Amino acid sequence: ALGKTMQLSTKWTIYSIPDVRSIDAPECYLQMLERFAIRASLIVPIMQDQELWGLLCVHQCDRPRIWQQQETEFTQQVAAQLGIALQQTELLIETYEQRTQLAETIEHLQATQLQLIQNEKMSALGNLVAGVAHEINNPVGCIVGNVGVTQDYIDDLLGVIDLYHREFPQPSSKIVEELERIDLDYVREDLPKLIRAMKDGGDRIKAISHSLRTFSRADSDQKQKFNLHEGLDSTILILRHRLKANDQHPEIIVETNYAEIPAIYCFPGQLNQVFMNIIANAIDALDESNQGRGFMEIQACPNRIIIVTKSMGQQVQIKISDNGTGISEEVKEQIFDNLFTTKIVGKGTGLGLAIVRQIIIEKHGGSIEVDSALGEGTTFTITLPIY
Repeated sequence: ALGKTMQLSTKWTIYSIPDVRSIDAPECYLQMLERFAIRASLIVPIMQDQELWGLLCVHQCDRPRIWQQQETEFTQQVAAQLGIALQQTELLIETYEQRTQLAETIEHLQATQLQLIQNEKMSALGNLVAGVAHEINNPVGCIVGNVGVTQDYIDDLLGVIDLYHREFPQPSSKIVEELERIDLDYVREDLPKLIRAMKDGGDRIKAISHSLRTFSRADSDQKQKFNLHEGLDSTILILRHRLKANDQHPEIIVETNYAEIPAIYCFPGQLNQVFMNIIANAIDALDESNQGRGFMEIQACPNRIIIVTKSMGQQVQIKISDNGTGISEEVKEQIFDNLFTTKIVGKGTGLGLAIVRQIIIEKHGGSIEVDSALGEGTTFTITLPIY
C-alpha cells in the first residue's frame, strides 16, 4: 500500500483511503496503522519544481471517514504552500551559502592580493639590497685589504723618522718647529688606534654587506643547502638598529644558543623572511611592554630575545622567545590567520605570520607552534626537515 501510495503520488495523484482496513496491505503496515489508531488517510504529494519532495498525510483516527471534496482541496492547498515554503527555504539556504562562499572568496582574494604585493615588495627589496650590497662590497674590500698595507707603510715612515733622528740628533730649527706643530709623540700614539678603528669599521661594513647578500639571496625553483645560523645572524644584524639603546629603553639583549645542526635543504630567502617577521614582531612586543616603564625599571629587568637551535634526527628546531607582553588565548587562536593583526592601522597588514605559516608548512613541510601567555612572553617553535 505504501509503495502504491508513493507511485500514485509521484504521478501527482491524491490517494484517498476511507478505511485502511479495506485496503490490500502487508500485515506489518496494518499493525503500524493500528498502533496509532489510524482508520482513514488522505495522502497528497508535496511538489517542488515538478519533483516529488514528500507526502502530506492527513489521518482520521478511531473510525472510517469519507473524505469530502473541500477537505481534499484544502489539503492540496496546504501541500502547495508547503512546497513553496520549502522551495523558498532552500533558496534562502542556498543564497546564504553563496553569500558565505562569496565572502570567503573575497577574503581569500584580498589576502592573495596582499601576499602577491608583499612578495613583489620583498622581491624588489631583495634585488635592491643585493645590488647595494654588491656595490658596497667592492670598495669595502679595497679598504679592508689596504688597511694592513697602510699600517706597514706608516710603520716604515715612522721607522725612517726614528732613523733620521738617531743619525741627526741636532735637527734644524724648522724641523724642530714642524715636529712640535704636528706633535709627533701624539701621532705615534693615536695613529695605530685610527688604523684599528678603520679596520674594525671596514670589517663591520663587510659583515653587513655579507648579511645583506645572505638575507636577500634569491630563491630558485629547487631547494638549496643553507646554514640556518647564518640566516639568523644576518637577520639580527639587519635589525641591529632596532635593538640599540635609545632615550626610552636600554639595549634589547639577543642571546643565541646554537647547537651543532646540519645545513638543511630549503628556500633560504623565504626562511630569512620568516626569521625577519618573527624577530621584528618580538621587538614590537618588547617595545609595547616598555610602555609606562622607566629606563631604570627596564634596565633592572632587561628586554631579551633568546634564539635556540637543536638537531632532532632528520629535523632541526628553532625557538625564538621574548619576554614581552605575551599573547591572549583568543589572539593565539587567530594569530596565523590571513589579515589578522592586533597592531594599529598602518603598522601591520595581518599577513606577516600568515606568510610565515605558509612558508614553514606548505613550502617546507615543517611545523610552527606558538606558546604564550599574557605577561609571560612568547615563544615560536619552528621545526624543519633537513631534506
